[in-house]
Amino acid sequence: MASVEITGLRKLYGNVMALSDITLSIPSGAFYTLLGPSGCGKTTLLRTIAGFHAQNSGQIAIDGASIEDLPAHKRDVAMVFQDYAVFPHLSVRDNVAFGLKQRKVNRTEIDTRVTEVLEVVQLGHLADRMPHELSGGQQQRVGLARAIVVRPKVLLMDEPLSNLDAKLRVDLRAELRRIQRDLGITTVYVTHDQEEALAMSDIVCVMHGGIIQQAAPPLDIYLRPANRFVATFVGANNFLAVSRTAAKATLVSGGAEITPLIRDDGPVVGAMRPEDVRVLAAGTTAPEGDIIVSARIREISFIGREMEIFAQTDAGEHIKAVSRPDPAIVALPENSPVTLAIRPDDLSFFVDSGDGVRVP
Repeated sequence: MASVEITGLRKLYGNVMALSDITLSIPSGAFYTLLGPSGCGKTTLLRTIAGFHAQNSGQIAIDGASIEDLPAHKRDVAMVFQDYAVFPHLSVRDNVAFGLKQRKVNRTEIDTRVTEVLEVVQLGHLADRMPHELSGGQQQRVGLARAIVVRPKVLLMDEPLSNLDAKLRVDLRAELRRIQRDLGITTVYVTHDQEEALAMSDIVCVMHGGIIQQAAPPLDIYLRPANRFVATFVGANNFLAVSRTAAKATLVSGGAEITPLIRDDGPVVGAMRPEDVRVLAAGTTAPEGDIIVSARIREISFIGREMEIFAQTDAGEHIKAVSRPDPAIVALPENSPVTLAIRPDDLSFFVDSGDGVRVP
């Protein structure tokens, strides 16, 4: 296990700033995920740690030792790639042994370590098969085994599940997390899949525009997003306008007064997750204390274990709600009047300008 410290890292491609003053700390043994949309800088950061890209400035250290001037093969890190990158002419066993042979490890130790790691990734019974005889998930496990068999201080993974079908991705992400925990290896993982990041990580680092927006445990990222970008990108959020006077703040939709006064300067918006919005048919009484917003149905999607309800408030704001299927709601025609009920504690507030930071 090893800690990773990055300080003031900058990377430019011509005049384009790919990474801007990246500073982060990855604890020893942590599963640390870089999450963000395409082009946000997450893969560039991963490849800079690996030594495939040279930064313009800044420091990278593993266990307190600087590595930014070391070539990739001397950094004691290993990479698992998105496209598996297995050698098609080598068996599973020889694929996994390749890195050890390059390091001149003796034959007996190679056999022992390869056998051990194949059992860890549950491929021992397929050791003599060729890559074309394996499924996509099995090939990805070969790539993982080849990376961990050399016992790197840090394991780097670049969207390793993105080429797999949805069910296999879910199964394999649980397997990857189990292996990482069993080995206790410090792991830096890149993905654009929010669910994957939340399910697997000790810490999620959300990036956008080459800048770290927030780095925190998954629950904090979801429940206390640092700004509007994180609130919108991770999961989903509805936003309602807030009207302010010197004495109070009020939701424009529903007219609910918000106390205490949440900000002394600048406009703010209220936000709530779709699962925190309860949709009630006309005539249904809302729970006492809830904020009540009048709306009309625009669309309802039944997707099995839940339904998605899209509504428009009387103020013209678009709201999405998610809940267990309710036949009384699913049957409502378009433009039906409904009541949206929101618990005050489920509201968050963000500045409605600039970087949209969260209001405490």
